[in-house]
Amino acid sequence: MPPSPGQDQRHMAHALALGRRGMGRCWPNPAVGCVIVANDRIVGRGWTRPGGRPHAETVALAQAGAAARGATAYVTLEPCAHHGATPPCAQALITAGVARVVAAVQDSDPRVSGRGFAQLRDAGIAVTTGVLAEEAAQDHAGFFLRTQQGRPFVTLKLASSFDGRIATASGDSQWITGQEARHMVHGMRARHDAVMVGAGTARIDDPALTVRGFGAVAQPVRVVVSRLIDLPLMSQLARSARDVPVWICHGPDAPPELRKAWSGLGATLIPCALSGRQVDAASVLSGLGQAGLTRVFCEGGGTLAATLLAADLVDALIGFTAGVAIGAEGTPGIGAMGIGRLSKAPRFALAETRAVGQDILHRWNRAPG
Repeated sequence: MPPSPGQDQRHMAHALALGRRGMGRCWPNPAVGCVIVANDRIVGRGWTRPGGRPHAETVALAQAGAAARGATAYVTLEPCAHHGATPPCAQALITAGVARVVAAVQDSDPRVSGRGFAQLRDAGIAVTTGVLAEEAAQDHAGFFLRTQQGRPFVTLKLASSFDGRIATASGDSQWITGQEARHMVHGMRARHDAVMVGAGTARIDDPALTVRGFGAVAQPVRVVVSRLIDLPLMSQLARSARDVPVWICHGPDAPPELRKAWSGLGATLIPCALSGRQVDAASVLSGLGQAGLTRVFCEGGGTLAATLLAADLVDALIGFTAGVAIGAEGTPGIGAMGIGRLSKAPRFALAETRAVGQDILHRWNRAPG
């Protein structure tokens, strides 16, 4: 008796949950999950491991062993069909003797797109696609953007007062939101490949941009956008650049002595084009995409946030709003964007809102159309 649609959805939801464990750890590869089921019993499961290998299917098949023969494999992304750092997962599934493969979405990588499914069908394996496709597309959005547009998925996070300020006129900003919200932000950092800030935030706040409060976890790349690399050489980022990666996206006019100084500290320098007097946002994201990043968590400041929004390069917004009012003299969360008509302002669709401690979390996704 074939599995019911309900069974397929249940096992795919399990695979998606497993795949999310790899987020922020397996770039440039996608964070895939795989569950192998025989007679409605899970015999193997896996997710993409740090650095992108082994792949989820390989891990799940190794766990299943002989039980994989005649089983159904649930995979959140089309199994790869090309030889890269690891053998093709489609061939591994064929060799293992699975009878059916259920995949959520097709791979956007031109080396794979459709070929994995064709290889499985040619081997006589039944293939079902589109199960929880919307959820999988959201999970793999960064990988899809990188393979299709050459840039990572960008989430812009703002923690602000009720009136949209991120600091007082004197620059005091610690802390607008409460401990619960700050802890959640660290968890969000852990599920992204990189955390990104502008030069002003790096200078004023001297942030570490690391994940704290979650034990020993893989740290995201710390990205700073700084045209002239005019950043403190005794900052937390500078002192820890050899321990946790620091990438600096700079303009062509960055002084050679500062390039040499930061390279000597262990930072990676990414040259970018200019747009007027600022580093071009599209050039920044293109450079990060070429370096392999798929998911970037932008934490400001206002100038960088405005630049990304104005260039239509923000894919999701995460806001934490506190019940405190700072006033018009405070620092706005987003800088000037030059918008004269409301119809020209970027809009996002509300995805979630809930209380986090004494603050309000609201998530917004890029509006369709």
